[in-house]
Amino acid sequence: MHQPFIWRGDKSIQFSSRSVETIAIINFEDQTTLFNFVVKQGNGVKGMIDSGLSSVPQPFVQPQAERIPTQNALTCEASQPIDLSHLDGPHHKEVAKQIVEAAETLGFFQVVNHGVSVELLELLKTSAHEFFAKAPEEKAIYLKEVNPSKLVKYGTSFVPDKEKAIEWKDYVSMIVYTNDHEALQQWPEPCREVALKFLKSSMEMVKNIVNILMENVGVRLEEERMNGLMGTKMVNMNYYPTCPSPELTIGVGRHSDMGMLTVLLQDGIGGLYVKLDNGEWAEIPPVHGALVINIGDTFQILSYGKYKSAEHRVRTTNMGSRVSVPIFTAPNPSEKIGPLPEVVKRDGVARYKELLFKDYMSNFFGQPHDGKKSLDFARAE
Repeated sequence: MHQPFIWRGDKSIQFSSRSVETIAIINFEDQTTLFNFVVKQGNGVKGMIDSGLSSVPQPFVQPQAERIPTQNALTCEASQPIDLSHLDGPHHKEVAKQIVEAAETLGFFQVVNHGVSVELLELLKTSAHEFFAKAPEEKAIYLKEVNPSKLVKYGTSFVPDKEKAIEWKDYVSMIVYTNDHEALQQWPEPCREVALKFLKSSMEMVKNIVNILMENVGVRLEEERMNGLMGTKMVNMNYYPTCPSPELTIGVGRHSDMGMLTVLLQDGIGGLYVKLDNGEWAEIPPVHGALVINIGDTFQILSYGKYKSAEHRVRTTNMGSRVSVPIFTAPNPSEKIGPLPEVVKRDGVARYKELLFKDYMSNFFGQPHDGKKSLDFARAE
């Protein structure tokens, strides 16, 4: 057994072995060594922090234009959550209107009384911390390169081998929900049961929101089409370790989500920012018991741009390690996506072409985060 790594001022890590008298030095000034330690060996950003990190290594230092200033930060109007319990009463139209307006303008909103218990939301945060507290070798079994299962992926950043600067985030992705049995067999402990409950208890809310937005553009989806557009379901647990110099780093870079709707649980630390129409960034502050909903690229394409897939990003902090748990809902890979005929007929020539979702997904995951550039792949020529 190795003793804990020690982070030294020269950005080298030394460790000693009880059975070997020599001391090995890992030089983190060498970017290949750093990349191998963090990404390929699965130690993650947390592994660096656990080593006693006191400064940000150069590969994590973001260009000035990508950094997130926190002084005088704006607070987003989405801080006022929408009460979904009123959808079943005389205030249905009023609540539906709030959802539609948020989808048409910001692309983000928060909801309460959504059908997911607050106790489950707290368990989700706890289980995320428990997973990332595991020893590196216990998490590394879920690395893409060594894990035979296609249902779980563990890693750091988004596309670290293509990024100019690595994002300050570790994650475990329960990539595809197939059925309860496989999820409970293959999703990692201690996440599997609470993640599955979160997914299943959120779906009625998601379908209600999708139906409201579709009805607003004059479309009523048949069950088969709804299942096709919502057939891919993924649950992530994101971990943003405490950062010694958060002004130099980002947790997640500028991007929009690729699917239909995203459901996000934030913890109390905060750090989620959305881009406004005027180009400024505003924080969506965490609200206890609330879930954040945002529109994905697929919904923007289907609605002919009426609904906005919101560009967003996440800052880091030195206040503590932050967790978030998103559910991504998206079409089946074989599903065709394109502007809905009813919307095109009313509004004119389609701005987006029809394509298979698997092609859009491959392009999305093959590029580093770069705002809403992923949408260019679907634009009509």
